[in-house]
Amino acid sequence: MLKYIKADQFFYPYEVKGKGFLEINDGFFGKWQSKVPAGAEIIDYSGYALAPGLVDTHIHGYAGADTMDNSQESLEAMSQALLAAGVTSFMPTALTAPFEELRAICQTAASFAGQESGAHIQGLYFEGPYFSETYKGAQNPAYMRNPNCQELDDWLKASQGLLKKIAIAPEREGSQLFTAYAKAKGVRVALGHSDATYQQAVEAAQAGASIWVHAYNGMRSLNHREPGMVGAVYQLPNTYAELICDGHHVHPQACHILMKQKGHDHVALITDCMSAGGLADGDYMLGELPVVVADGTARLKEGGNLAGSVLELKDAVKNVVDWGIATKAQAVHMATLIPALSVGLDDVCGQIKEGHAADFIILDPAMNLQATYLAGEKSYETR
Repeated sequence: MLKYIKADQFFYPYEVKGKGFLEINDGFFGKWQSKVPAGAEIIDYSGYALAPGLVDTHIHGYAGADTMDNSQESLEAMSQALLAAGVTSFMPTALTAPFEELRAICQTAASFAGQESGAHIQGLYFEGPYFSETYKGAQNPAYMRNPNCQELDDWLKASQGLLKKIAIAPEREGSQLFTAYAKAKGVRVALGHSDATYQQAVEAAQAGASIWVHAYNGMRSLNHREPGMVGAVYQLPNTYAELICDGHHVHPQACHILMKQKGHDHVALITDCMSAGGLADGDYMLGELPVVVADGTARLKEGGNLAGSVLELKDAVKNVVDWGIATKAQAVHMATLIPALSVGLDDVCGQIKEGHAADFIILDPAMNLQATYLAGEKSYETR
């Protein structure tokens, strides 16, 4: 079925097209055109912009559901509810846990991926368990250990290749060997929850690590005598920095500094959202740990550490524009193309491209979400 979306702006990967029409053909993107045939079916969003569906590559839970629930029902609940956040592709993210529990999560996700009715599950992300207790954050140090290639093989087999990204602390024994092994298996290695020195981070990147877990948070900070992990985030080219832009995890000016250091084309907006995202303030759980959600933050009940976020990716996009640290196009790219590139998913999501599934969002001039489309069909609309 052929139809056209009329809008004032279209956020393509490397340009912003002006007023015109985007062809949608049987659920896939076609060409942008300045005119359409007489009598064509037109969906009119004059005054609005069209952007690719948002891609969240680091999200634990949403709307009461959590990856650690290890259930198809929770994955489906996340998939459906994320449409209201403008997200059309995501990577359910697990926490540090025992080997068997993570293997069970692999099996559950593999048995369900492709059946979800909302945002697409594009892969699994293991945020742990190979972390440093020094920067444990809201993760259970009882399960933290050195990287293990055999465990990775078992998880890859159980997930039927769905495990696409794993985070480690590079100071852990065997991390370089593990990083090279994971890369050879097609798994992207991220660095975080780490007390690594600058040199240890460099060596991990040389071995193949290419992503920084929620930059600034959970890592050794920058010092003029020891640049630390943050110094490595700033300095090492051809790596991608995850960034939580909720105004609580990172000061807007620190976000700006990071974007200037790495370039907007190497910063991936993520949420690190936990199950309370989209819900009212109150008491929740992040994995095994009790959490209190209030005033836009999620914090451990014991100790008060930030425990993920309740950020929605559409709001991160709006925030960086409102803070004056990114153009609209840069903001959109940091939540679509860049995260997709960081994990090798740009061939299936994250951009308007002829032949790609027509997953997109409609934004008003103030960058507020108006509607979310999957395969060219409206799946969510702001009321």
